[in-house]
Amino acid sequence: MSALKLIELRLRTVDQLFNTMDPSPFHERDLDDDAADFILSWAQEFPRHEPVDLIVHLEEAPKEAGTRSTLADAVHHYFAYRANLNDLEFKRLLKHGRMSLMVGLFFLVSCFAGIEFASAWAESTVGSFFKEGLTIAGWVAMWRPLEIYLYEWWPLRRKGIILRKLSRMPVEVRVPETARPHGERGGTRQTG
Repeated sequence: MSALKLIELRLRTVDQLFNTMDPSPFHERDLDDDAADFILSWAQEFPRHEPVDLIVHLEEAPKEAGTRSTLADAVHHYFAYRANLNDLEFKRLLKHGRMSLMVGLFFLVSCFAGIEFASAWAESTVGSFFKEGLTIAGWVAMWRPLEIYLYEWWPLRRKGIILRKLSRMPVEVRVPETARPHGERGGTRQTG
């Protein structure tokens, strides 16, 4: 049995979690870049398929009731949106890979045809140079599609899995019992 995987954020107010430049309604707002990167980097430290929980510790209580559930919805919405963008990027990469593969294979076949043509000059230095050059050029043309299909898709797929996991993770908001609502003035009250 594995231990519970926790990601914990300590913030003064709930507003620090969100991008202040985003005019969207609260539950649709983008997370602050630093907060999103922090959550994502910690999630990448844990095994991909193990669930994680997010705990947001606030020094000041939110003004509005229901902010806790709205905050969880906002976090889920943000990471679901990022997961969808990641899926689009993955599809674009595979499409680019297919196109690169077709172009690369066409060029490779053309180079081999050129090599057959150069075989008539095989005895000469020029013919040998031409054959070797076409062989190298043909295989270099295959470099990009091979790079895409062998290496580039793995990180995108892994990130997509993690983003989907974050879009469903439990989010808990913890506020100390002594915390004042955000915006309320502090100090002591004396009666005389």
